[in-house]
Amino acid sequence: MPTESIVLRTIDDREQRIEWDESSPLHLTIETRAGELTIRKGVFRGGVSEGVEIVRMANSRMHVDILPTRGMAIWRMQANGVRYQWQSPVVGPVHPNYVDVGEPSGVGFLSGFDELVARCGLESNGAPEHDANGQLVHPLHGHIANTPADALSVEFDEASGRAELVAETIEARLFVKRFRMRTRVRIHADRDDVELLDDVTNELSTPASMQLLYHINVGAPVLGKDARLNVAVEEVAPRNDHAAEEIDRWERFDGPTSGYVERVYFAKPCSDESGMGHAMLADAEGARGLSVRFRTSTLPWFVLWKNCAETGDGYVAGIEPSTNFPNPRSFEHERGRTVNLGPGETESFRVTLSPLTTAEEVQQADEAIRKIYEDHTIEVNTFNNPRADWSIEVENNAPESEGN
Repeated sequence: MPTESIVLRTIDDREQRIEWDESSPLHLTIETRAGELTIRKGVFRGGVSEGVEIVRMANSRMHVDILPTRGMAIWRMQANGVRYQWQSPVVGPVHPNYVDVGEPSGVGFLSGFDELVARCGLESNGAPEHDANGQLVHPLHGHIANTPADALSVEFDEASGRAELVAETIEARLFVKRFRMRTRVRIHADRDDVELLDDVTNELSTPASMQLLYHINVGAPVLGKDARLNVAVEEVAPRNDHAAEEIDRWERFDGPTSGYVERVYFAKPCSDESGMGHAMLADAEGARGLSVRFRTSTLPWFVLWKNCAETGDGYVAGIEPSTNFPNPRSFEHERGRTVNLGPGETESFRVTLSPLTTAEEVQQADEAIRKIYEDHTIEVNTFNNPRADWSIEVENNAPESEGN
């Protein structure tokens, strides 16, 4: 008699692990003047995903998956049949219970990292930092990405065709900090944009400083050989000598390459007349892409993470508007790249993701970016040598003759 097996679940298809809750108050179909919107809430079952909440917001052409358990991250997005995600070696989403952010190495964040959009912050968002005794002070990319949201609700407007998933997430420690992040993820019935509207408040009675970085991670099918990034920037500089080796093609991507070592570039974006910065990743044919727009008054810096490793090793482009560069927090604070908040003070951050699924949409995004250059008569300045005031790796390796 042949061996038989009964499969309850598999590792590969994570969506099959979602248990949708039709009795949830967030199980909604909303008829609006602009079209129909649907909202569904569920939870992942099994393995390291057990208990992770998911909310899917959709219109007739697209859907976006939000993870309240993981700091309101955007897990995946799909529009007109094109899926926006990346293949991380981490098979998630991973419940924060299985991510030891504070492990001594400081890089525990990487054990749960597989989202399309992960927020990094709020106290710190960059490289891990240890004190003189080797004790971890600030872990890689901070805590907010592994902090579950507390309050969760939906707001909608039938007249405009708008729906918002609203959440509040608290990052706090006695005697140290209390930040409240009020998040709204907004979609519309008649367009494919996903808007992220985050307001961060210092709820202590004393001043505090914070950082926030939007780690937007795109893999295949948009990312591939000869894919390109078009971004309106004033200056760009490599993080270190390794990145400097490709400074002449910093915005171009190789195909998946075994043994590739990540390269990172730091930039100063410029904005359009409404104060928004623009970046777009497009495939080699210009047939599809992802547009990212962000308010530069509160996200004044931009980071590109190029990891052209093999697909299974994490082939990905990171498009990252930020309050600062992802150096250790003390390095950034000394150079004025932290956000100072008085008692009860709030700072607002705005990012819009627009999936581009036709050549015409890619061309329109390209033209919008070119127009910024025309309006501001700004050229991109590339540096053959990294900037010491932008990167701690450069400062630490700079010769003494340079005064460092």
